[in-house]
Amino acid sequence: MAETRQPNTPYLLLVSAFFTLTVATRTTGSVNCQTGSLRYPFGFTDGYPIRFNCSKKTGYAEIGEFAVLEVTSASIYVKIPAVCKREIGKIGQLFRESFSPSNSQNLLLVQGCKENSSNCSISRRFVEDRLNLSRCKSPVRCLDGVTTESDVMSIGDVVNRSGCKYWFSSITHQSRNTKSGVSIDVGRLRLDWWIKERCSNMTCSLNASCTNVTLADGGFGHRCTCLDGFTGNAFTVHGGCRPVGKGKGLHKLIVLGSGILVGVTLIVILICAYIYRHKRSASYVRKSIANRLLSELAGNSTVPFYTYKEIEKATDSFSDKNKLGTGAYGTVYAGEFPNSSWVAVKRLRRKDNTSIDQVVNEIKLLSSVSHPNLLRLLGCCISQGEPFLVYEFMPNGTLSQHLQHERGHKPLSWPLRLSIASQTANAIAHLHDSSVNTPIYHRDIKSSNILLDYEFNSKISDFGLSRLGMSTDLDGSHISTAPQGTPGYLDPQYHQDFQLSDKSDVYSFGVVLVEIISGFKVIDFARPYNEVNLAALAVDRIGRGRVVDIIDPCLKAENDPKMFASIHNLAELAFRCLSFHRNMRPTMVEVTEDLQRIKLMYDGAETGNSKNRSEIHMNRLSSQKSSSRIQLSLQEIR
Repeated sequence: MAETRQPNTPYLLLVSAFFTLTVATRTTGSVNCQTGSLRYPFGFTDGYPIRFNCSKKTGYAEIGEFAVLEVTSASIYVKIPAVCKREIGKIGQLFRESFSPSNSQNLLLVQGCKENSSNCSISRRFVEDRLNLSRCKSPVRCLDGVTTESDVMSIGDVVNRSGCKYWFSSITHQSRNTKSGVSIDVGRLRLDWWIKERCSNMTCSLNASCTNVTLADGGFGHRCTCLDGFTGNAFTVHGGCRPVGKGKGLHKLIVLGSGILVGVTLIVILICAYIYRHKRSASYVRKSIANRLLSELAGNSTVPFYTYKEIEKATDSFSDKNKLGTGAYGTVYAGEFPNSSWVAVKRLRRKDNTSIDQVVNEIKLLSSVSHPNLLRLLGCCISQGEPFLVYEFMPNGTLSQHLQHERGHKPLSWPLRLSIASQTANAIAHLHDSSVNTPIYHRDIKSSNILLDYEFNSKISDFGLSRLGMSTDLDGSHISTAPQGTPGYLDPQYHQDFQLSDKSDVYSFGVVLVEIISGFKVIDFARPYNEVNLAALAVDRIGRGRVVDIIDPCLKAENDPKMFASIHNLAELAFRCLSFHRNMRPTMVEVTEDLQRIKLMYDGAETGNSKNRSEIHMNRLSSQKSSSRIQLSLQEIR
């Protein structure tokens, strides 16, 4: 006869939320080592089928290093102290020939799990407050029985296939009769015990029932239990079952039934209250986010506000056909306003405080600076706590997409690459220029943040991580929080000392210059181990005079000595930008001037040309022709 399963894991979690959650606090067990304290088949000598150790220090029963708290007709309860990063293999002490952890009555609390290894987690506040483990920072997750066919857990499933490294503690249903009703114990583990072989006519005494136990290896064991109204030892070898006073069994059933009925009623009431409160809380959070954004931007009248209906209509209700791409913080859609002007609309993916801070930061910075090669913010929208940013439309995607041949167009020519590099450097230098405004450090210069308009003029985008620098010359840098940016572009010295300066942007731009020369990916694990990082590869090759190793084959520079010399000049500039020590790197103004000279030399202009770089830049801009049509076959605008 198979034993009836107790409530499963979800039931345990639900009961624990609304009834009594008890944290086991005993440091020793409650089963002492005195003769007669345990009934057959339990004992402390070799003559008993289930043998416990007796602790000389405490005088109580133990299994391995764990104290035995209680022994019942079906289970053994042991104390499992909450310990951070206890090796999960130590649970093996509780898997023996005649007992193992119950498959349905336990939740193992584990750490170091793979993301999909468990279906719930324990809050850090509970770990710190209820378990007094304030230093335990590793997330704690739940792991219920993974062997569904048996009554007991399998050591192989728990240790080898659970995907978890550490065993923090455990939760089990409290077995003792208490006046508080149903409760859950944290720090206790239930072990189901058995005697070998299936039930037979000879295994149990009169007035006893036999229960088969399905084992994890597919075998069987059995337990003998006195029938209701009888007490004693249910096994034939010792005593047998004796009658007890009548009526106690019925009384227990009535009490248990009443407790369950009251419990279910409370659960339904509390669930309804939780749902109602959650809806109100979500609405409040959305309104508070919107109010915060509005208050942050109230003093900035230069940023137009659009209504949600205008944004929704412009993007055709955010249809997939208008989707340009998805970045780290949101999705970008193409939109058309009634005046036939095309825009790019960024819809924020998350609404947490960090994301909101970056939105506010980007709006403030973009509205405070103006330059032909900085992406223009045309407006914003805030609806139900959800912010939207509206930018000018960039039909030719990003520099990265062209260098990686992701757009299907012919490769960028060398003159066009020089022009994009020069324009981008000019824009960054403008951000750093303290004579115009407070210096701005972009902190995320990369080829995917350099957008290209109809005539391949560059526009720097994504100012979410940007920060204001110092406005005086006495202190050219300041301490930032944690380094932020994109791997492969991040200033290595900034990563070490958290000291933010304009030279961090110079380093990132140096990586972009190497991309322009080589067309290589910034991080590529297909390359040898010491060449995965493009900056490290470029510094090595340029330093050894092997620039030819990193030239983009699409340029065909070997057939053009003039281009080859220009590439070498740009590589030397990139090499200086990638210096480890920031004081060895040039400023962006110096980078801009060097790029202008490299460009003029390649174009064949005379050295004594009297036009300065600003005049040349403005003349080139005024001579550009605008395009009359807009192509919607765009990729991501970041």
